[in-house]
Amino acid sequence: MARNAPTIDAYGDGGFRLAGARHEGSVLILNDEPRAWAVCEFGKLTLADLRPVLEAGAADVEFVLLGTGPRNALPPREIRDGLRAAGIGLEFMDTPAAARLYNLLTSEGRRLAAALIAV
Repeated sequence: MARNAPTIDAYGDGGFRLAGARHEGSVLILNDEPRAWAVCEFGKLTLADLRPVLEAGAADVEFVLLGTGPRNALPPREIRDGLRAAGIGLEFMDTPAAARLYNLLTSEGRRLAAALIAV
Protein backbone atom coordinates (compact mmCIF):
# COMPACT_ATOMS: atom_id res chain seq x y z
CA MET A 1 0.00 0.00 0.00
CA ALA A 2 1.39 3.41 -0.96
CA ARG A 3 2.06 5.80 1.88
CA ASN A 4 0.77 9.36 1.89
CA ALA A 5 2.10 10.46 5.25
CA PRO A 6 1.87 14.20 5.85
CA THR A 7 5.18 15.90 6.56
CA ILE A 8 5.56 17.98 9.67
CA ASP A 9 6.83 21.24 8.20
CA ALA A 10 6.79 23.25 11.43
CA TYR A 11 5.67 23.19 15.05
CA GLY A 12 5.18 25.79 17.74
CA ASP A 13 2.79 28.58 18.68
CA GLY A 14 0.36 25.92 19.92
CA GLY A 15 0.11 23.86 16.75
CA PHE A 16 1.70 22.29 13.70
CA ARG A 17 2.03 22.85 9.97
CA LEU A 18 1.41 19.50 8.27
CA ALA A 19 1.98 19.23 4.53
CA GLY A 20 1.58 23.00 4.29
CA ALA A 21 -1.65 23.30 6.31
CA ARG A 22 -1.82 24.76 9.83
CA HIS A 23 -3.35 22.54 12.56
CA GLU A 24 -4.09 24.24 15.87
CA GLY A 25 -3.47 22.28 19.06
CA SER A 26 -2.16 18.76 19.54
CA VAL A 27 -2.34 16.25 16.72
CA LEU A 28 -2.68 12.49 16.33
CA ILE A 29 -1.47 11.07 13.03
CA LEU A 30 -2.78 7.56 12.47
CA ASN A 31 -2.76 5.66 9.17
CA ASP A 32 -1.21 8.79 7.59
CA GLU A 33 -4.30 10.85 8.55
CA PRO A 34 -3.80 13.81 10.89
CA ARG A 35 -6.60 14.57 13.32
CA ALA A 36 -7.10 16.97 16.19
CA TRP A 37 -6.08 15.41 19.50
CA ALA A 38 -7.67 16.77 22.68
CA VAL A 39 -4.58 16.26 24.87
CA CYS A 40 -3.12 19.65 25.76
CA GLU A 41 -0.80 18.74 28.61
CA PHE A 42 1.29 15.70 29.40
CA GLY A 43 0.14 15.48 33.03
CA LYS A 44 -3.43 14.71 31.93
CA LEU A 45 -2.55 12.03 29.34
CA THR A 46 -4.36 8.69 29.83
CA LEU A 47 -4.58 5.43 27.92
CA ALA A 48 -8.08 6.45 26.79
CA ASP A 49 -6.48 9.30 24.81
CA LEU A 50 -4.78 6.64 22.68
CA ARG A 51 -7.98 4.65 22.03
CA PRO A 52 -7.85 5.25 18.23
CA VAL A 53 -4.36 3.71 18.17
CA LEU A 54 -5.47 0.73 20.24
CA GLU A 55 -8.49 0.25 17.96
CA ALA A 56 -6.23 0.29 14.88
CA GLY A 57 -4.13 -2.42 16.50
CA ALA A 58 -0.66 -3.81 16.01
CA ALA A 59 -1.43 -4.83 12.40
CA ASP A 60 -1.56 -1.13 11.44
CA VAL A 61 0.67 0.43 14.10
CA GLU A 62 4.15 -0.84 14.90
CA PHE A 63 4.64 1.81 17.60
CA VAL A 64 3.46 5.15 18.91
CA LEU A 65 5.80 8.11 18.67
CA LEU A 66 4.68 10.26 21.60
CA GLY A 67 5.68 13.92 21.69
CA THR A 68 5.43 14.79 25.38
CA GLY A 69 5.39 18.59 25.00
CA PRO A 70 8.29 20.95 25.65
CA ARG A 71 10.19 18.46 27.84
CA ASN A 72 10.71 14.71 27.69
CA ALA A 73 8.88 12.77 30.39
CA LEU A 74 8.15 9.12 31.16
CA PRO A 75 4.55 8.28 30.19
CA PRO A 76 2.36 6.83 32.96
CA ARG A 77 2.60 3.08 33.57
CA GLU A 78 -1.04 2.68 32.42
CA ILE A 79 -0.03 3.86 28.94
CA ARG A 80 3.17 1.83 28.75
CA ASP A 81 1.43 -1.35 29.94
CA GLY A 82 -1.68 -0.82 27.80
CA LEU A 83 0.28 -0.38 24.59
CA ARG A 84 2.54 -3.33 25.42
CA ALA A 85 -0.51 -5.54 26.03
CA ALA A 86 -1.83 -4.53 22.59
CA GLY A 87 1.49 -5.42 20.96
CA ILE A 88 2.22 -1.78 20.11
CA GLY A 89 5.59 -0.25 20.92
CA LEU A 90 6.17 3.18 22.44
CA GLU A 91 8.84 5.77 21.79
CA PHE A 92 8.61 9.06 23.65
CA MET A 93 10.52 12.32 23.60
CA ASP A 94 9.85 16.04 23.67
CA THR A 95 7.57 17.19 20.86
CA PRO A 96 10.26 19.04 18.83
CA ALA A 97 12.42 15.89 18.69
CA ALA A 98 9.38 13.70 17.93
CA ALA A 99 8.30 15.97 15.07
CA ARG A 100 11.74 15.74 13.47
CA LEU A 101 11.95 11.96 13.96
CA TYR A 102 8.43 11.42 12.56
CA ASN A 103 9.47 12.77 9.15
CA LEU A 104 12.49 10.46 9.03
CA LEU A 105 10.57 7.37 10.14
CA THR A 106 7.70 7.86 7.71
CA SER A 107 10.18 8.37 4.86
CA GLU A 108 11.53 4.92 5.78
CA GLY A 109 8.01 3.48 5.54
CA ARG A 110 7.62 2.70 9.24
CA ARG A 111 4.06 1.97 10.42
CA LEU A 112 3.72 4.38 13.30
CA ALA A 113 1.20 6.61 14.96
CA ALA A 114 2.37 10.04 16.09
CA ALA A 115 0.68 11.52 19.16
CA LEU A 116 2.11 15.02 19.49
CA ILE A 117 1.28 17.45 22.29
CA ALA A 118 1.46 20.97 20.90
CA VAL A 119 4.20 23.32 22.08
